[in-house]
Amino acid sequence: MSRLFRFCAILAVTSWAVRAEGWACVNCQDVPAAIQAVFEKPLYKDAVWGLQVIDLDTQEHLIDLEPHRQFFIGSVRKIFSVGELLNEVGPPHRYNTPVYRRGSIDNKGVLHGDLILVASGDLTMNGRTNPDGSIAISDYDHNEANSPVLGNAVLTKPDPLAGYEELALQIARLGIKEITGDVIIDDRLFQPFDFREEFNVKPIFVNDDVVDLQIQPTTVGNLASVASRPVSAALGVENRLVTSGPASDFTLRILPELPACIGEPVCNSAVTGQIPSDFVPPLTKQYPLVQTVRVVEPSNYARSVWIEELKKFNIRVDAPITAENPVKLLPPKDSYSPWLKVAELKGLPYSDDAKLVLKVSYNIGADTSLVLFGLTQGVDSLNDALKVEHRHLATRYGIPESEFHFVDGSGGGETTATNRAVTHFLSKMSQSPAFPSFFDALPILGVDGSLAFVKDFESDPDSMLAGAKGQVRAKTGTYLVGAESGFLLKGQAFGGYIMSRSGRRLVYQLVVNNVTISGLNDVLQVFQDEGRISAILWRDN
Repeated sequence: MSRLFRFCAILAVTSWAVRAEGWACVNCQDVPAAIQAVFEKPLYKDAVWGLQVIDLDTQEHLIDLEPHRQFFIGSVRKIFSVGELLNEVGPPHRYNTPVYRRGSIDNKGVLHGDLILVASGDLTMNGRTNPDGSIAISDYDHNEANSPVLGNAVLTKPDPLAGYEELALQIARLGIKEITGDVIIDDRLFQPFDFREEFNVKPIFVNDDVVDLQIQPTTVGNLASVASRPVSAALGVENRLVTSGPASDFTLRILPELPACIGEPVCNSAVTGQIPSDFVPPLTKQYPLVQTVRVVEPSNYARSVWIEELKKFNIRVDAPITAENPVKLLPPKDSYSPWLKVAELKGLPYSDDAKLVLKVSYNIGADTSLVLFGLTQGVDSLNDALKVEHRHLATRYGIPESEFHFVDGSGGGETTATNRAVTHFLSKMSQSPAFPSFFDALPILGVDGSLAFVKDFESDPDSMLAGAKGQVRAKTGTYLVGAESGFLLKGQAFGGYIMSRSGRRLVYQLVVNNVTISGLNDVLQVFQDEGRISAILWRDN
């Protein structure tokens, strides 16, 4: 599944006056020669660049290149989904997950009825919680492990089933020893929405709705090593991957990658093909190679893993482990009595969820954040949340609908925005009580998240660009599609803040559209060039 991003660019420098909306660039400086030199690289001969830089304190527009163009911005769109929800619920807000019983508990600890977990939209279910309570984030996140851009990942250390284990422990401590009815996931918080034609997202999550595969070759002619997590009867993994000789073809495939059978008594995906004995995993250059299988039936899968956790605490469950989640048995929505609550999982503060979404560009988390924002406005579907958001951005943030086109909450497909739409929202966020959490959630240049590997600017000590490390916080966006020549990078963008060398607080969006690329190295080069431009802006302002 390709998730790359797109840009189109024509070089232009403009100076323009105040418009009816009340924003303008007067006496804008020309693009500095050092930045122009990057724009003029052969890689960008057919591309279009956009750049807007504003001093947050004086509102002076320092650079305004292509101010009226709708650029493909990819995942920079996530700043809106996350920022709006942060402003509505507040950074400390937690999406807690309660469990209710329906039926009586006798003196032998038998629950004569059902156990119901009410999904809250908690993105992690404690599956990313470090021992110190912080959220575990990898610079190479498993949600993009199968993409042609990354093709690998580094897994976080916490147990992805920790939240389900905690709920099972609470049930055991209450004295429940048997459940004669069923175990049910109440997934009715919002209407399921399609995620990029892969599956319907629901408000219940296990390991970000993927099963991780940790792969490495063994000896030539033998099966490779394939370990999976989490392990559940809900989805088995068959190993048919053979270790082949040095310099042989790498033909690893996962069949099916989208297993629709989850909830049936037997459901498996297979790792097939061959992996050369001298294969070097991309990005990390070390094993294990990480790939994933999508959990396309989240409620069925969550039900199974929770029953398995209950059984670990010697709680007998009469219902089968693998089955369709029996939603038809649920009581009316929101009808649960407080005194029937038997357990509750405390979620992380949404400020931590925001960090996960923005640092690693977690698409499902951003789409879910938009729907959770919609719930604060009285709607429960992705499409309705988009409609409400359009009005909200105009009335609360002063961004006309003509300046953006959002198709989801994460920046998929033909997502576009003007530079002004992005910088204006970022400026508004800087005035919000939630800003410290929002700022903290953005990737940091040369340090973490999607900007961790942007290092090229550090190799130029004479120009002092190395000092920009840690001084730029920006969300990145990439939109890549197939083309006759190979791939077209329709959009690559940075949108965020710069704490300049002179002490100025800058807000900016840097974007390039329509870059013809031949492979991963070209994509990484665009990242490095945009990192270098960001460092130049830090140095020269």
